[in-house]
Amino acid sequence: MHIASDLTSLNALSPLDGRYASRTHPLRGLLSEAGFMAHRVEVEVEWLIGLAGAGLPELPAFSSQAIEHLRSLVASFSEADAQRIKEIERVTNHDVKAVEYWLKERVADHSELSKAAEFIHFACTSEDINNTSHALMLTRTREQVLLPMLTRLHDTIADLASSYADQPLLARTHGQPASPTTMGKEFANVAHRLSRAIADIRCVEPLAKLNGATGNYNAHLSAYPDINWPAFSAAVLQQLGLTQNTHTIQIEPHDWMAALFDAVGRANTILLDFNRDIWGYIALGYFKQRLKEGEVGSSTMPHKVNPIDFENSEGNIGLANAMLRHLAEKLPVSRWQRDLTDSTVLRNLGVAFGYCAVAWDACLRGLGKLELNAAAIDADIDACWEVLAEPVQTVMRRYGLPQPYEQLKALTRGKGITQEALREFVSQLDLPDDARQRLLDMTPRSYIGLAAKLAKEV
Repeated sequence: MHIASDLTSLNALSPLDGRYASRTHPLRGLLSEAGFMAHRVEVEVEWLIGLAGAGLPELPAFSSQAIEHLRSLVASFSEADAQRIKEIERVTNHDVKAVEYWLKERVADHSELSKAAEFIHFACTSEDINNTSHALMLTRTREQVLLPMLTRLHDTIADLASSYADQPLLARTHGQPASPTTMGKEFANVAHRLSRAIADIRCVEPLAKLNGATGNYNAHLSAYPDINWPAFSAAVLQQLGLTQNTHTIQIEPHDWMAALFDAVGRANTILLDFNRDIWGYIALGYFKQRLKEGEVGSSTMPHKVNPIDFENSEGNIGLANAMLRHLAEKLPVSRWQRDLTDSTVLRNLGVAFGYCAVAWDACLRGLGKLELNAAAIDADIDACWEVLAEPVQTVMRRYGLPQPYEQLKALTRGKGITQEALREFVSQLDLPDDARQRLLDMTPRSYIGLAAKLAKEV
């Protein structure tokens, strides 16, 4: 066997870069190594611009042209630039230093900026650049990819809740027939849960630090003891749209990241639960799936139309949550003032969110294929008159009839009941005429409480 050494979608080790590459494409510019480099360049540039505006005697304020040139390096950053940084790294064996040297190369021919070259990365430790870059990467991933995808999923589920709001559904608790609901209400439950999970993801506040090797501005003060470095650092971070963590070791402790990963993981758990329920409804025949020309469900059974999208979504949510859980548990833990275990783990942000993207896309695909099979749903609920044992015994309780629960238990438990038998039982009850008639008029399909109303409120 001969497999090409150059990376292609067919020889990639990870399906995220192979089979599912088209679904993870929106994450590449944000969470790939090249994306990480681009964000590092942005942080270094804003730190340098901030220094130039701080009134340092040795660093005159930059002209607007110089600032524009620096920010253009960020705006135009390309894969070729990333490749050049990688070439420098092969010499330095240090990725952040390679970014610093690349920036110095790019300003070497600029008369104004070349004189400021040694203020690039001034007083910074690598983690100052890295943690701020990670905060930007995660914030932008959240805003540009995660929240739009989850919102689209939520809205699709909410739309289906409205569409199916009035379709009675035989509920099942412990897998056994239970008080009816509507199909729309079951979708509405998920939409409501997901809306709260999305709010939790949105409200996590990204933190970052630019405070030196052990979080105390040691190097900063050694050079310029009269500058209020915490305030300066906070201002640079604010320029980047981030909030300063005032108390850290060498690394920003990543507690906010853990909160974000946990919040995304909870949204995933809701969707995993949803995938399994829809899978079950398809198995019961409550939903059909729209056919796609040329698609095969089984290599040997021609009749099959499998719920593959919901299975794909469930499987990839498992992978995503395994990664997110490890990130949330590992990243806030560091020996003394720092160890390097967080660095290698953080390189897998794209993997964790890549599996999320694949899972969410698969769920959306599956929802787009669903066709309600009202006949099958109605047939099940119409054959289950025993679910009306609950309202009958409840009305009997209201009017003080003896042993209502026990009577209905003896009548229905484990054996069901026909419409005729239930009506005969109700007809003999010593109830006010209007209460008796209300029970006689009730059917399993009509016994849905506020389900339809609640479904329409999402």
